[in-house]
Amino acid sequence: MQRALLVASVLTLCAGAAFAQTGAPQPLALPPAIAAPADTPYAGVLKLAVDATDLDRRIFRVRETIPVAKAGPLTLLYPSWIPGNHAPRGPIDKLAGLTITAGGKPVEWTRDTVDISAFHVDVPTGVTALDLEFQYVSPTDPDQGRVVVTQEMMNVQWFALALYPAGHFTRQIQIEPSIRLPQGWQFATALDTVATGDVTKFKPVSFETLADSPMFAGRYFKKLDLDPGGRSRVSLNIVADDPSLLEVKPAQLAAHRAMVSQADKLFGARHFDHYDFLFALSDRMGGIGVEHQRSSENGTAPRYFLDWDKLPSTRNLLPHEYSHSWNGKYRRPADLWTANFNTPMRTSLLWVYEGQDQYWGFVLGARAGLVTKQQTLDAMALTAAAYDNRVGRSWRAMQDTTNDPIITARRPQAWTSWQRNEDYYSEGQLIWLDADTLIREQSKGKKSLDDFAKAFFGVNDGDWGQLTYDFDEVVATLNAVQPYDWASFLRSRLDGHGPGAPLEGVTRGGYRLIYTDTPTDYAKSDEARRKITDLTYSLGLVLNKDGDLTSVQWEGPAFKAGLADGVKLIAVDGLAYDADRLKDAVTAAKGGKAPIELLVKAGERYRTVKIDYHDGLRYPRFERIAGTPARLDDILAARR
Repeated sequence: MQRALLVASVLTLCAGAAFAQTGAPQPLALPPAIAAPADTPYAGVLKLAVDATDLDRRIFRVRETIPVAKAGPLTLLYPSWIPGNHAPRGPIDKLAGLTITAGGKPVEWTRDTVDISAFHVDVPTGVTALDLEFQYVSPTDPDQGRVVVTQEMMNVQWFALALYPAGHFTRQIQIEPSIRLPQGWQFATALDTVATGDVTKFKPVSFETLADSPMFAGRYFKKLDLDPGGRSRVSLNIVADDPSLLEVKPAQLAAHRAMVSQADKLFGARHFDHYDFLFALSDRMGGIGVEHQRSSENGTAPRYFLDWDKLPSTRNLLPHEYSHSWNGKYRRPADLWTANFNTPMRTSLLWVYEGQDQYWGFVLGARAGLVTKQQTLDAMALTAAAYDNRVGRSWRAMQDTTNDPIITARRPQAWTSWQRNEDYYSEGQLIWLDADTLIREQSKGKKSLDDFAKAFFGVNDGDWGQLTYDFDEVVATLNAVQPYDWASFLRSRLDGHGPGAPLEGVTRGGYRLIYTDTPTDYAKSDEARRKITDLTYSLGLVLNKDGDLTSVQWEGPAFKAGLADGVKLIAVDGLAYDADRLKDAVTAAKGGKAPIELLVKAGERYRTVKIDYHDGLRYPRFERIAGTPARLDDILAARR
């Protein structure tokens, strides 16, 4: 028996030795690195010609000419890291049919085996230019991605329609764009037009400026001057699904013009030679909100103007994106700025870039009269409640959410309240409200965050390059406005774990967050627009118009009853579900002992769940704290 065990042990050792000798591969060497961008001019001007007339198949056909100075290896890059997306979301999957020729003869290309957005070519001797042809096959269905072409309008994003040579900063590569649009369509873009007709041609610009200058074009179009007689043109360029949607009342126009004048008062400088709001009123083209230095891409509800009183929650978009011209585009985090569109971005300061801009978007909207003071307070109460109940802060600091554009790429989250998702936007807004009210308190009303905005973003009037910043400069500028331990103030809020959101700015502003059994008018209008029933702060769930659960609060009553996203609510206490019946059941159970009984369907399985909840309906709002300074009212008041 002992001999048998010994033999077995020897065989095992031999097998192990053989495995160690033959089963341990080593990694292959990576291919040569792609040339790093250098701040040197690229020889020659690229030419880009886009045919955007195929509305039925929604295909952009592209011809591009890239001058070359010598024979040999050349790498062409398709933009991947797109400013404003904060993540590698270049739509390389939509590029098709790429062919390259030189003097009419084909030139083969190979894709890089590490960077799939890089294409290697070997330029033949004697060749002075490469001619590229390809198609951008834009989505025809929302399941394929954001729809950018309809029968009525299109969103032309130049970065998706061009390649550029590696080895240079994109600001050092010149390109001359042109486009053929459907007959009779009008357009808007920050680019300067040099010729119109069947083909519209634009002045040559840097590849960086081209990518930052998208176009909206449409069959139904209106251009409005938002700064008559001003120092530089600011236009609201509207495309719509139907011409009736273009009707703008004088008071509505006045509010949009006030947004421009209030921004001038806030920032004290302009970092553009002209500015174009690209504004789509559509439920056919995908919605969007993306900032650029001399323009912004904005898409919202088709009846934005016609249903003005019913849609206040749609009117934060334009002031938010406009503020980005200063905060995020001209002043840009140093670790987010990159030399080209294929260098990874780092996103550690998005709580300034997006968080403070979220704050200014709300403030400018109120100061301009796009929304009322009460609507703004009600909107901020929804934000305060959402983040005060964001239980995921117990394990994940807000600072870490600045990585979410890369981690989640805006894909739906199953448990947002626990996982967190880009909280630097609206929790960042609360931090900057905290800072604003603290400055006002410490300075006895002599200073505010407006002074920070002017000192930080309002420098170098007329310059529309970029100026980067870091955490230390943010702290130094705050200290110059009002001396305080701002580094500790910010780090404790960025790196802390609560409990609860940073609501000191609300109370210091003269208000407190409370819950009542009726929603605010703002909350009701937002629910109606989104076609949802929001019971986050009672049952801990949100349902869509069909009774499907779209959000469940982690460790809330619905969660504890075993419910999750995607479950369908069939019946409430034995009767067919509708939203009012569910709310009535929550109200009836208040103070009682009997649970609320729900029949739900998950896949093909039906089951009954009982939710033991007895605190009634709860909706957030702000309540004025008597006898305290109304600093928040002062913040939202128009500047004269």
